[in-house]
Order: sequence, then C-alpha cells, then structure tokens
Amino acid sequence: METVTYSVVIPVYRNAESLGELLRALADLDARLGHALEAVFVVDASPDDSHAILRDLLPQAGFNSQLLLLSRNFGSFAAIRCGLGAARGRYLAVLAADLQEPPQLLARFFEVLSQDDIDVVVGTRISRNDPWFTRTAAALFWRLYRRLINPAIPQGGVDLFACNTTFRDQLLALEEHHSSLIGLIFWLGFRRAEVPYERLARRHGRSAWTLQRKITYMLDSVFSFSDLPVRLLLLTGIVGITVAIALGLTVLAMRLAGGIGAPGYTATMITILFFGGLNALGLGIIGAYVWRAFANTQRRPLAILMHSESFSRTAPEP
Repeated sequence: METVTYSVVIPVYRNAESLGELLRALADLDARLGHALEAVFVVDASPDDSHAILRDLLPQAGFNSQLLLLSRNFGSFAAIRCGLGAARGRYLAVLAADLQEPPQLLARFFEVLSQDDIDVVVGTRISRNDPWFTRTAAALFWRLYRRLINPAIPQGGVDLFACNTTFRDQLLALEEHHSSLIGLIFWLGFRRAEVPYERLARRHGRSAWTLQRKITYMLDSVFSFSDLPVRLLLLTGIVGITVAIALGLTVLAMRLAGGIGAPGYTATMITILFFGGLNALGLGIIGAYVWRAFANTQRRPLAILMHSESFSRTAPEP
C-alpha cells in the first residue's frame, strides 16, 4: 500500500445513494493530493446496503481505503472516534457522506495544516442551501449552543474539521460517553484556524440529524461542558429564599396589624415560603458538589502540553 499522508474519516449511515458520487469526488481529491490520501469509511450499522456497496466499489476506487463496520448503531461521534483511531495519515479530516460539505474543501484544510503552525481546522458555514425550516432550526440550535455552552463556536456551526496527529491523540484520550465532539474540539484548544464554505443542497436521501437527535446533542453538550443548570438552580434558591423572607415579613406585619384573622395562617405561610426557598438553595449547593464530582469522573486533564523543546548549553568558542 502506498504511503499515506492524509486520512479522511467518513461515518456512513443511510448514505447508499450518495456513495458512488462520493467515491468519485475522493478519487479527484486523491489525485490532487499526489495519491497520498486514505479514506476510512465507518459504517455505523446502517440499515441500508451501504456496507455492501462499499465492499464492491472500494477495491476499484483507485485510492487507499479502509472499511470498518460497527456492531450496532453507536452514533456519529463514536463512529468518528473509531475512524480516527484507525487512520494512518499525518493529517486527518472528518467528512459527512451526504456530500453537503464539498470533499474538495478538505484540500484547503490539509494545505493549512501542512504549514505546521495550525493543529486543527474547522469548517465554518457562511451559507447553506437547505429548506427554510432546516435553516431556521439550525440557526436556533447553534445560537443556543453559543450562548449556553461555548461562545467561541462559529455562528454557522461546525460539521467538519481536520487536525494533525497530535490533536487527534489528545482528542481520543478523552474517553467520554454522552459528550459532544465539537465541544471537545474547542475545549482542547491548540492552534485553531477556520475555513469558510457554503453548505451544498442535499441531493440524496434524507438527513438523519432529526429534531430528537439535535435535542439529545444539545443536552449532552450542556451537561458535559456547562454547569448552567446547577447555577440556575442555585440562583433560583437564592431568589426564592429572599422572596420567602420578604413575604414572610409581610405576612407577619399584616398579622400584627390585624389584617389576617385566620388562626395559623401566618405561621403556615412563613414556614412554606422559607423552607421552599431553603430547599431550592440546598439543591443548588448539592448540585454544585455533584457537578464537581461529575467533572472529576470525566478525567479530563487539568492541562494539555501542546509542544515541548529542550535546549542544551554549548560552550562558547575560544
């Protein structure tokens, strides 16, 4: 097998109709890259005949390739991790199989990475040729993602990226379940560049990125990268106990002034309001400790060494 410099990881799920066109595009990309490309197809237990089609077409595709088949549908994040672990290139990229992100864009990614001053490149959408509802839902999703999780995410969102082996190794070292791939990419840091592109219209099949998957992805991202729910609960507790004290004092004053004649009403209201606020405050405090325990179970490193050099002192010339 020829030397591999570039690897493209492609998760496959219900993409049988687009595979022929995708292989032709990858063959053109391979020629552009001096036949140093490797395509790693990860079939995520696709219910169609995607795996059979790839088994038939890849031997004659004209470029280096790997075909991986997962035992069941684990999701695109797990499929991408599997493909990155198997890839052999010095520079690696991830591409969807639906051809909405142009494969030739990866040539630009690899060009940026080959300059050796960038570790990861993300594609930023400047426009998308999708139906109105899809565009609106995507814009809302990424707006919430930026506000709730990471404001560094590009406005149009990120669907594909490329990196070097150093970044890949650090990404795979984060063995987290129910997490967010994009969140991990931006959490890692490193030297990052953005390449804008226009998302193409879907020509084959239907997107598997359903509303349910979007909601699940958003929740996974929130719970993995933000303590916002805990902070909201803590804030609610503080506000609740403050309001409870204020209302309790108001009820007590009305009782002393004779405005409340029902026996036991004052004590009951003060008790309910105070302990209701105290309960929310206590849950917020407990949640803060639970969040810290959860963060420790994720076992993310406290710091990541991106580069290291050693210098030896040389004796001055006489």
